Amino acid sequence: MGLYNFISLFGIVLLTGLAALFSSDRKNINWHIVVWCVSFQMLFAWFLFVLPAGVKCFHVLNDGVVRVMDASLAGAKFLFGPLAVPPGGGESLGFIFAFQVFPSIIFFSSLVSILYYFNVFPVIIRWFARVFTRLMNISGAESVCAVSNLFVGIESAFTVRPYLEKMTRSELCVVLTAGMASVSSNVLAVYVFSLVDVFPKIAGHLISASLLSVPAAIMMAKVLLPENDVPETLGLDVSPVVEREESLFEAVINGANGGVRLIVGIVALLIAVLGLVELLDIILGALGAQWNQWTGSTSVWSLNGILSRIFYPFTLIMGVPLEDAGLMSSIIGERLIVTELTAYQNLASVLKDDLVMHNRSVVVTTYALCGFAHVASMSIFVGGVSALVPHRKKDIAELGVKSLIAATLACLTTGCVAGVFFVEGYSAVL
Repeated sequence: MGLYNFISLFGIVLLTGLAALFSSDRKNINWHIVVWCVSFQMLFAWFLFVLPAGVKCFHVLNDGVVRVMDASLAGAKFLFGPLAVPPGGGESLGFIFAFQVFPSIIFFSSLVSILYYFNVFPVIIRWFARVFTRLMNISGAESVCAVSNLFVGIESAFTVRPYLEKMTRSELCVVLTAGMASVSSNVLAVYVFSLVDVFPKIAGHLISASLLSVPAAIMMAKVLLPENDVPETLGLDVSPVVEREESLFEAVINGANGGVRLIVGIVALLIAVLGLVELLDIILGALGAQWNQWTGSTSVWSLNGILSRIFYPFTLIMGVPLEDAGLMSSIIGERLIVTELTAYQNLASVLKDDLVMHNRSVVVTTYALCGFAHVASMSIFVGGVSALVPHRKKDIAELGVKSLIAATLACLTTGCVAGVFFVEGYSAVL
């Protein structure tokens, strides 16, 4: 192990300690959950990065996803022609986000719906949830909801809808945190498209990051808000509630329509958030200019600059080398406001411009960004879950900010885990 590997390992301890420091009830923190969550992450990362069989699985998984994504462009190329051809293709007009990325969401949403129809995903969810429930001694309902986030977004709350009404505050915190600390499979394709040209193994890393973030989310939620009650499904196996379509064709149609709705939501979110951030930067820039005039300073004020400074120490403790820490902290920090989609786009840009000095920085940042841990997502999850159980609206609203903090710490922890096992030049990395 090198110096940076030890820094990443120590970062896990520091992030957990920080969560414990701000815990609502430090005396009741269940350290059994913490130990098992970290152990699961470390074991999985060791299998993926170190064990030869794991490395082979990583490559197979990555190559499989890339081939499926190539197939997802067939319909887009038929409709949009050269506009849908990614850079490197003979007819490509360059990278055009709307025509090359958004169609993949429709395709993957249909694919996910098909896999639900054939009961593939429900079986996977039940298996992982059973493992988490028994090893960590948590409720079956929160386990199912946490694992469901690997495949769907806010819809994961529907898988435990009958149990939401009687969930404890700690369970609700897990539901919200897991939603914001992970990414759904249909959106994951967007990040792959953004980075695959400059980061060929990105698909495998994003899938592994999603898996690592589930136990990290459970851990951080349970540390920040320890369980003080007895959950109704504590230690019990719970099956996800799934509304199965009547036919395969209906699954394809509903999945595609769901993808369209998701695209509309993403477009609206990006237009609103990026516009508001630009307006805030204009205001901060004007205030900064006035401050410079009074003090003779030459500093430039911006929201990204503020967030970069806040996340700079977190970037260092994840094991990002000092030479790249400033750049990576800017990208990690902006995710809190402008979403992980824009952050991954900016990561792709700095890679294309050869501004990153260490491959380690790229890998650690990729893992740390893999989650919906931003303000807009918090509003979506709080509003969505509240709509399912209106009489718990107050509890859910109060947990919004705490869950966002827990999700952010969970994503940073996932970055640390990747940093622990990173070896420069290793074949599975880039």
